[in-house]
Amino acid sequence: MSAAVSELDALQTALTAEHAALYVFGALGGRTSQSATPDLFAAVAAAYAAHRARRDLLTADVVELGGDPVAAEPAYELPRLDTPAQVERAALDVERACAATYAYLVENTVAERRRSAIRSLIESAVRELAFDGDPEALPGSA
Repeated sequence: MSAAVSELDALQTALTAEHAALYVFGALGGRTSQSATPDLFAAVAAAYAAHRARRDLLTADVVELGGDPVAAEPAYELPRLDTPAQVERAALDVERACAATYAYLVENTVAERRRSAIRSLIESAVRELAFDGDPEALPGSA
């Protein structure tokens, strides 16, 4: 049996994932072209905006619970981003990681925070489709 995780710790874990997602999507945005790959550009821009909004909500939740929001790292490791296919794959990997993090948050929260985590999980799973992901019966599960 695993040790119980506090709601605050689970929120901090999700916030850490959103910091990383924002960093990666920022880099991806610099590697896409609105004229050459307009669909990919739009999907990356939409994902960046969604993750920024989620980061802000998580930050507010951490503060509401009396925590000090975990800070973003100065930098994160990036995969090769030389081609649109590599950009798309990196975006898909980020969304899959976020879906797993939100599944973890669903497991460790209650009430409105759980409903918010479920919405975030669903949104990440749907965004996976924009990056050539396959629909999954239980997104974010191992």
